[in-house]
This record gives sequence, C-alpha cells and structure tokens, in this order.
Amino acid sequence: MIIVFVCILISVLANVQGSLFIQNLIDDYITPMIQSGSRDFGPMLGAILRVAIFYAIGAASAFIYAKIMVYVTQGTMRDLRCQIFEHMESLPIKYFDTHPHGDIMSVYTNDIDTLRQMISQSIPQVFSSFITVVGTLGSMLVLSVPLTAVSLIMVALMMFVTGKVAGLSGKYFVKQQKNIGKVNGYIEEMVEGQKVVKVFCHEDKSLEEFKALNDELCDSAYNANKFANLMGPINAQLGNLSYVVCAIVGGAMALGGFAGLTLGKLASFLTFNKSFNMPISQVSQQLNSIVMAQA
Repeated sequence: MIIVFVCILISVLANVQGSLFIQNLIDDYITPMIQSGSRDFGPMLGAILRVAIFYAIGAASAFIYAKIMVYVTQGTMRDLRCQIFEHMESLPIKYFDTHPHGDIMSVYTNDIDTLRQMISQSIPQVFSSFITVVGTLGSMLVLSVPLTAVSLIMVALMMFVTGKVAGLSGKYFVKQQKNIGKVNGYIEEMVEGQKVVKVFCHEDKSLEEFKALNDELCDSAYNANKFANLMGPINAQLGNLSYVVCAIVGGAMALGGFAGLTLGKLASFLTFNKSFNMPISQVSQQLNSIVMAQA
C-alpha cells in the first residue's frame, strides 16, 4: 500500500507543477516575446518538453497504482469471503434457522461488492484528493493570498452543503442495505418453498408481501440515490461560481497591479481554482460509497 500512496503522490505533484508552469509560460516566455517581437521559440519549447516529461512520469505513476489496486482489491475480497465462509461454518444451526438464506447470501454478494468499491475506488480517491487539495492550496497561497481567501469562502460553503446532503443520503443508504437483505431473503424462501405455497394457495399473499418489501426497497434506494446524485451538480455549480468570482476579482487586481498579481499568475491561479474545487466534489461523491460500505 505504501507503493500505491507514493505513486498517487507523484501523480498529483506532476499535475500541480504543470499548473504552476502556466505562470512561467505567460510571464517568462509569451509576454516578453510579444513585447520584444522575438520569434525565438527555442527556450519556450525546452520548458514545455520538461513539463511534458513530468506529466509522463505522473501518468506512469497513475497507471502503476491503478494496476496494483486491482490485485490488492481482489486479494482482499478473496480473503474476506474465505473468512466469512469459515466463520459461518462455525455458527450454530439456530443462526441459519432464524436468518433468511437470501439475507445471508446478500453478505457474499451486495455487501462484499460495496466493500470492493470502497477499497478500490473510494479510499485511493480520497487520499489523492487530499494530496491535491494540500498541494493546490499551497500553490494558491504563493500566487495570491486575497484570491485564496475568496476560494476558501466558497469551499466552506461547498463543505456545508455536502455535510447536509451526505447526512440525508447516509440515512437512506442504511435502509437500502437492510431492505436488500429482506427482499433477497424473502425471494429465496418463497422459491425454495414454492410447493408449500401452492399447496396452501398462498400465491396472492406471497405476491402482496413481496410487493410491500419491494416498495420499501424502492423508496429507500430512490431517496438514497436522489440525495447522493444531488451532491455532484450542487458542488459543480458552486465551483463554477467560485471560478467566476475569482476571475472577476483577479482580473481587476491584475489590471491594477494590486499585490503583484500578473496575468500569468491569474491564469495559473484560475487553473488551481478548478483543481481545488474538483477534488472536493470527488470526495463528496465518494462519501456515498463509504456510507454504503459502513451500512
């Protein structure tokens, strides 16, 4: 796992240095060439090639950690299934008599798959987003403290909205996992005992009970995904609003030469502003997987 985290760190740092290069590209190469009328693109080409090498290293690191996570995830799931199976072999008969078989099988299918998603996607994504936020915030402070303050205000608003919506979706995700187990258990019992159901003419009653359980699952799943899917659009629009505000304020500061802000710094800062808001949106979306895994 240490190798995975190191690869994620290298990948994030490669993206951060690429965004910082925008400032140098504009202030150190493009602007001087425009002012002097020079057409010597050699120095700028060399700088671009150096940045391209860093990007290539970052892409290779991302590929390596994604490849490693495939083996880590599948190995963990295999061991977890084996441990669950060995534990169930030691359980008394009373346990299986008092728990629906479909509910027990749901542990091996739905619950294990939810944990797989958390291990393979959510945890690496959260760590990558954390490193991105820290690196981006440090770069933003170097470029412009006033614009960073404006961005942080919008981030605080995004975090507040995310907390509220995540609380609502988490409650329904817990209900959804419970209702999945109930529906699977009821289906397994009715299919296994279909001869008894037919002998006692219990078809209509069974169908009525199934519809009631299915409606409960539909309601909890609908509400869970409704609130979960609201996070992305809400945070995206708040991120766009933050970008527009920073562009307007930064443009005025750059034209007035306030706090040493240049066009190159502004262009680089706006790139970081997008990069800063994106991980927060990604983390808010991965919270749904984590909540489901906890359920």
